[in-house]
Amino acid sequence: MLARRLRFHGHGSLKYLYRNARTYRSRYFTLRVIENPRRKHSRFAVVVSKKVHKSAVGRNRMRRRVYELLRHQQESMVGTADIAVIITNAEVITMPHDELQRTLDSLLKQSGVAK
Repeated sequence: MLARRLRFHGHGSLKYLYRNARTYRSRYFTLRVIENPRRKHSRFAVVVSKKVHKSAVGRNRMRRRVYELLRHQQESMVGTADIAVIITNAEVITMPHDELQRTLDSLLKQSGVAK
């Protein structure tokens, strides 16, 4: 799991992110990124809608998988940013780990927050 200091807390920060961030899309994810120079570390949020998967167990499983990938990817982050990963496809729950990692890595590189 990602450390508490690296996650969002409260809805105000996410509202600001949704309104002002740059958006990058792939088949499985939508990534919203905004620079935040006031922080020492980047912050992450993983969002899964009920429209994507009805079961809370499934949504939490997808969220945990992506948080784990972000935890390993954190070392290669450039600068500090607020990042929201919005899961848009239920296939994330059954995808092989390598494919999921490649997709998320390419999206992070495209946005310029990862090396």
